[in-house]
Amino acid sequence: MPLLPLPKIIIEPLVRAALCEDLGRAGDITTDAIVPPALAARAVLRARDKGIVAGLEFAKLAFELADPKISLQTGIEDGGSVAAGSVIASVIGPARGILTAERTALNFLCRLSGIATATASLVAAVKGSKARIVCTRKTTPGLRAAEKYAVRAGGGGNHRFGLDDAILIKDNHIAIAGGITQALRRARAAAGHLVKIEVEIEDPGQLAEALAEGADAVLLDNMSLDMLARAVALARGRAITEASGRVTSASARAIAATGVDLISAGWLTHSAPALDIGLDVEVRAKG
Repeated sequence: MPLLPLPKIIIEPLVRAALCEDLGRAGDITTDAIVPPALAARAVLRARDKGIVAGLEFAKLAFELADPKISLQTGIEDGGSVAAGSVIASVIGPARGILTAERTALNFLCRLSGIATATASLVAAVKGSKARIVCTRKTTPGLRAAEKYAVRAGGGGNHRFGLDDAILIKDNHIAIAGGITQALRRARAAAGHLVKIEVEIEDPGQLAEALAEGADAVLLDNMSLDMLARAVALARGRAITEASGRVTSASARAIAATGVDLISAGWLTHSAPALDIGLDVEVRAKG
């Protein structure tokens, strides 16, 4: 499935807010003091490590908002792989704007590329199985759409985007409701006809109860591989199965081998390391 770009109406407020945060009350006083207004430059965005690129439109817009005369030219698209030392894009235009937007552009590009790269590592680990890697709602406040896009750029899929697009009954809901049966019946009575219901499961007894009440999906949380395999066998054909808890590139293949439909990993968006990308000025025009 091709990677669909995020609409500009989603990207622009995020980039604009990040630039305003950086420019503060007086603008880029360092660059304005040192760099002549008419000076033009050419710089490159260069990968310091290998990985998967995501966030090029964020970087492009950061430079354009700093100065509309700046252009970003690239031969790669989001979702593409880069080697250490390779050039991701060229940035051409007024030097002041390039330097002013540099950090904002890199913040988005490094962060989103890091998420895409981490996702790709899990996707590679489960290759050949039916399991899909998905993210969670453990995202940076304000950046959920961007970070979930980066997961897609890495070959993964998205879990729900918020509290309003699916019902996920977790352990605390179950405790307050008085049990899985009570929670599911209340959820089913309130849910619209397009709303799916998933239940977090901790043991076989809870699974049997959730399946009896017709849960659409079950979140098999922190189960051993043996228990996970038994749960998948019991739920097969009756509910979508999702495994979560301590998922790494090393453990993902064994989890996928149990036959689960989905493997979710919160760390993809809350603690994936940024991909190291830098901006190097290569040409300075006379002036």
